[in-house]
Amino acid sequence: MKTTNLSKLKREKMLNTLNEIKKKISDDSILNNLTLIENELNNKKYGLIWEEHQERVDWELQTQIPVFENVKNKEIYNDKDKHYNFLLEGDNLHSLYLLEKTHKGKIDVIYIDPPYNTGAKTWKYNNNYVDKNDLFAHSKWLSMMNNRLVIAKKLLSDNGALICSIDENELCSLGLLLNEIFGEGYEIHPITIVHNPRGIQGKNFSYTHEYAYFVFKRGEKVIGNRKIEPEKIDWSNLRNWGGESSRYDAKNCFYSIIVDGTNIIGFGDVLNDEIHPKQSEYVDGKLYIYPIDKQGVERKWRYARQSVEKIKDLLKVEIKDDRAEVYLGKNFAPYKTVWVDPKYDANEYGKKMLNNIVIGNNFEYPKSLYNVYDCLYAIIATNKNAIALDFFAGSGTTAQAVLELNKEDGGNRQFILCTNNENNICEDITYQRIKTVITGKRKDGSIYSEGIPANLKYFKTSYIPRINNEKENLHSNLLVNIKNLIELENGINIDDKKIRVYLNENELDQFSNNENDLKKCEIIYISSDVLLTGEQEQKFRDNNIEVFIIPEYYFEDEIMEVL
Repeated sequence: MKTTNLSKLKREKMLNTLNEIKKKISDDSILNNLTLIENELNNKKYGLIWEEHQERVDWELQTQIPVFENVKNKEIYNDKDKHYNFLLEGDNLHSLYLLEKTHKGKIDVIYIDPPYNTGAKTWKYNNNYVDKNDLFAHSKWLSMMNNRLVIAKKLLSDNGALICSIDENELCSLGLLLNEIFGEGYEIHPITIVHNPRGIQGKNFSYTHEYAYFVFKRGEKVIGNRKIEPEKIDWSNLRNWGGESSRYDAKNCFYSIIVDGTNIIGFGDVLNDEIHPKQSEYVDGKLYIYPIDKQGVERKWRYARQSVEKIKDLLKVEIKDDRAEVYLGKNFAPYKTVWVDPKYDANEYGKKMLNNIVIGNNFEYPKSLYNVYDCLYAIIATNKNAIALDFFAGSGTTAQAVLELNKEDGGNRQFILCTNNENNICEDITYQRIKTVITGKRKDGSIYSEGIPANLKYFKTSYIPRINNEKENLHSNLLVNIKNLIELENGINIDDKKIRVYLNENELDQFSNNENDLKKCEIIYISSDVLLTGEQEQKFRDNNIEVFIIPEYYFEDEIMEVL
């Protein structure tokens, strides 16, 4: 049968021409270049295609090794029972490169709000603004997102989810890119969120909404139920009505609900064919309610007794005149694909809220706290030990959302935020917001709230040369970086007293022979090259010191080059 694929016909024609040309050429370099052209012609025939661009951070990684520096004076510690959260200042690709070593397969939810590529001068690529006159604006944006999303996929846990907000400018491109990176094994759902009910006037439409892509493994139950505020709960009668609602349509659904005052205290036996009393009556001071309608028709409850017992907390009783009715209300419901709620207003609960937290705030377009909160809640509401990552952290809304969620249910969720410090955003906005929410005090000492106890470490991205001949500097730099990676992976503080790190046997020998240090210590991390003697193992057991081997992946690839 003759093919109708015109692209295939053109491609085959070009490949045949190339083969004819190659037969007449003996120069190896020309043949190699022709082979490259041939390979490109044989590449994928469906998907997103763009002009790949290289970033400054890509060049830097060729000659330098990325590391973290701990900014000690920005550390916050006021909850001894919780892990540390982390704010990572610097290029987020740099941070993601290191997070791949410490958190591969460990992140439960990634929420990002990347540049929307609107054409306004709000986003830089290699230190230059990408505006509407840039002919490669879309390609640069896709190159930037692709590099980061490839790593993001590696960081997600098996039941983890990526949430990426976006507007109409790159909605379609992002959808195709997510499909390309995550593939058929993942579900990709775009959600519409009304974030500006007043509208942003365009040439033809006034835009009131944006989008959020939810990405997670296909077939997994990842999205939980949304909360419904008490005043918005829809109550419905527990008694059945209409067709097939007779007592005899489901005999196990005719029983009494026992009430003391207006509190449900129990359930009576199922009455099969026995004669029932009135719709409700008092027996020994307790009210017994039956599913009988106002006309006296014997109906049934909507659910069997054993099912209703499980949802007792969702029931309420109303007593009026000579009747008592039982109502069922749900304080949760499935998430819809269009989110409309005044609390998603980015001006009221984004900009104005941030102005109230951070004095002198100049950050444009912060997300509504409740927009981000609900996105996270959909994924980690029931996981009180979840790790949330935001590598386009901006003003730090994700951090506050995680803290608020912990405050509500006593959770120990952890956040990791990455952002650059352009215009001092990380120091003056992101950090100050987190500090104010945790301590309850603004930068000027005024009271914002009662605070939410939590811990925070502030790391800056830096580099060490790939080639370094000064062994002393090498050892020092390597030790500092390893300590920071251990802290990041485990959410701890290495104080060199309770928690220590040893990379060679000489240092470990000195420690194991110091009785005072042994008594203070609880945990040590050692290099896999360090071998414990039987005497050391016994000493550590006697002093209840846990020993952990520093993972080999800290040393692989680049770090191995400087050993």
